[in-house]
Amino acid sequence: MFDFEELDYQKTPHGEISLRRRAEPRLAGQIVYEVKLGDEFLMSSLFTESEIQLARLALAELEGDSLDILVGGLGLGYTAMAALESPAVSALTVVEVMAPVIDWHRRGLVPLGEPLVADPRSRLLQADFFALAMAPGNSFFEEQPQRQVDAVLLDIDHSPSHWLNPSNSGLYTPEGLHCLARKIRPGGLFGLWSNEPPSDPFMRLLESQFVSPASHVVSFPNPYQGGESACTVYLARNATGA
Repeated sequence: MFDFEELDYQKTPHGEISLRRRAEPRLAGQIVYEVKLGDEFLMSSLFTESEIQLARLALAELEGDSLDILVGGLGLGYTAMAALESPAVSALTVVEVMAPVIDWHRRGLVPLGEPLVADPRSRLLQADFFALAMAPGNSFFEEQPQRQVDAVLLDIDHSPSHWLNPSNSGLYTPEGLHCLARKIRPGGLFGLWSNEPPSDPFMRLLESQFVSPASHVVSFPNPYQGGESACTVYLARNATGA
């Protein structure tokens, strides 16, 4: 039984990112995967329920049997794999700005990497999600300028007001969300993960660009603190896509 292993460490334009695998003694040696950016923990394989529910809650609201889904942020792959659980999903694009994170999945360094890469419906795209979302036009895809997606599921920032990068803040404005909405088909969904409780100001912001926004509190066990912790999943429907 090993105690700790650093599987990868790389310097990127966004900071030093590392992937670690360790045995958690408080959980009888359970193997835990962790991602750090600099000194900040970004993700742990111990806490994935809310990332999974981001996909499941959104897909439960969508109709059709040939859904085109875009996920912003790859992480350890839990939102993407939860989307692929649905046979209604015919195409999944995951936009990830950090090349090492995509590389971990392609090399099978993370538990979900191999099945995610092997699924013929999935595509991992290295790009800045926020730049694509706020760009002019009706599509995330330069080569397909009229391609709107059925849902955008975003899990990059800690919350709408706590950003991983200050430049991301432009999305969380009426103008930014309007640009995003143009890239979602009429009746499609925008879903957002947040590490903070539901925010009334952000709900009002969603109401300015989308229809019937809702916040879902997702609870999960926290073996470190005892009891439960919770994250928030926001869902909002696109009225016109324009």
